[in-house]
Amino acid sequence: MPIPESEAFKAAKPTVPPTFDGVDYDDTKALKSAQDSVIREQWVQSMMARVLREELGKCYYREGVNHLEKCGTLREKYMELLKYSKVRGYRFEQENIVPREDSTLALQERFGGGKK
Repeated sequence: MPIPESEAFKAAKPTVPPTFDGVDYDDTKALKSAQDSVIREQWVQSMMARVLREELGKCYYREGVNHLEKCGTLREKYMELLKYSKVRGYRFEQENIVPREDSTLALQERFGGGKK
């Protein structure tokens, strides 16, 4: 059962998707909000990789010589997360057109910008 979100958490929760699509660069508040959301999403990805790496280390220690068989799913997830675990900043995405992946659709749905 998920933990209910408090009002303070909902107030601080970002409402802007982590992308610069449709951002008016003359509106400083909207631009800063987009920059913050891009950085926040990169930190979330980095922390997810860190937590998974810690779990993988625990699995390796717990399973011993059988870690190749028992920890395979964690290892595969970790290898996937390594692609996105670096905090790169927002300048490249802000100044260049970046080809979007399937993960963008998931982010749009997560932040309410997806097609219904």
